[in-house]
Amino acid sequence: MEHKIVPLTAELWPAFEDLFGRQGACYGCWCTHYRLAPAIRRQNDRERNKDHIRARIEAGPPPGLLALDGMRADGWMQIGPRADVPEWNNKGRVSAALEDGPQDDPGVWAISCFFLRSSARRQGLTHRLVAAGIAHARENGARLLEACPMTLSKDSRSIGLYVGSTRVFEKAGFAVVAERKAGRPLMRHAL
Repeated sequence: MEHKIVPLTAELWPAFEDLFGRQGACYGCWCTHYRLAPAIRRQNDRERNKDHIRARIEAGPPPGLLALDGMRADGWMQIGPRADVPEWNNKGRVSAALEDGPQDDPGVWAISCFFLRSSARRQGLTHRLVAAGIAHARENGARLLEACPMTLSKDSRSIGLYVGSTRVFEKAGFAVVAERKAGRPLMRHAL
């Protein structure tokens, strides 16, 4: 299966909405976990999360990449400047910024989330999304691209894998720059 990987723009909302389904992927998150403060997340339901991400997509710039098979989205990767995902920068998180890659530096980007249609999994799509993300970040002026994946999971369908697998990032040339919690390294690719 050959996918075209493109930035998510407002025109592609129907494909994104279809990919995430009625539930909004990952228990109604709609890929807002790192965008919203915990207190707001607790108050929100899946419809509010959906409204939030739709408004963000419509406002631009694209908050991530879609893997399209025709006009059907089979995969999503959230990528952009660290400042666009404020909770990813929270000092209490394993993904918090390092001194040489501050969260307010527009040249420091993050890959924070993935979601793949179940029928598209185990086909290397995550690897292709990361490769496209490296090119996308470079083309948009990023100097560093970071991720905070999961090293081990007992099940490849683990909900925790929404952050990606360490193995995928290693194969793409990322290196560990910090590990604040076992199994959740902060990885970086210099562009």
